Amino acid sequence: MSTTPTFVLVHGSNANSFGWAPLQRELALLGHRSLAVDLPGHGAGAHFPAAYQAPQDPAELATTPSPLAGLTLEAGVEHVIDTLRRVREHGPVVLVGHSRGGLVITQVANTAPELVDRLVYISAWCCVDLTVGEYMQTPEYATSALAHTAGVLVGNPAELGALRMNWRTADPELLAALKTAMLADGTDTEFRTYLNLLEPDEILSAGEDHQGRADTWGRIPRSYIRLTGDTSIPLALQDRFIKEADALTPDNPFDVHSVDSSHVRFQLHPAETAAILAGLAPAGN
Repeated sequence: MSTTPTFVLVHGSNANSFGWAPLQRELALLGHRSLAVDLPGHGAGAHFPAAYQAPQDPAELATTPSPLAGLTLEAGVEHVIDTLRRVREHGPVVLVGHSRGGLVITQVANTAPELVDRLVYISAWCCVDLTVGEYMQTPEYATSALAHTAGVLVGNPAELGALRMNWRTADPELLAALKTAMLADGTDTEFRTYLNLLEPDEILSAGEDHQGRADTWGRIPRSYIRLTGDTSIPLALQDRFIKEADALTPDNPFDVHSVDSSHVRFQLHPAETAAILAGLAPAGN
């Protein structure tokens, strides 16, 4: 078995493997292999309702059922575990999660810690003391710019069976709020390009086992890459995740790095983040 690691990359909400392409290119140029997964219902398996296309049909978009109905985040966890079993035949695994992808990698580590050699959270949800819903009621989350983007949600999630976002909205105020939340440090062109990578439907369930456990998740070496300009997952919340995780397993604290980036700029301009990841590879590689 090789001692060269594979970086397995897990995307966030409404995203897919395509968003990791620039970072994968940088990792390859640094001599590292990587694999970006598509969680179930994403990537080539994503659902784009006909009413989402131009010209849009807002009424139909808000009522067309989603094939993601009934799908849970646990399905994504199982998919990642199946992938890791194959990847790990070739060497160590560094499992990386961004944003909501943090919930997935935590559940993977709770379920199959033997398949993961290091966890890396990039401004990702890393729940320890509370659930996602409870963290969203804390002062650390109160400043999240996502509070001003509720207009992107269309339809009734309970009826659709999924969270449906209209990223192709023409509302200038909503678009401005979305840019502030996701890519305030990017150009308008970069922002529009990024929006066209996103998918309208996202799994409704956040999962049942997304809090890190000391006896499984807690024994895996872990790193956190703070995005200091992130207004979606505010820096204060990122730091709370780190603090609570370190308190749970003081003998295995986070290895912490910081990148001056909004929630997604690091994916469009990935050189600094790729260099940090490359530095996490086992010694001798």
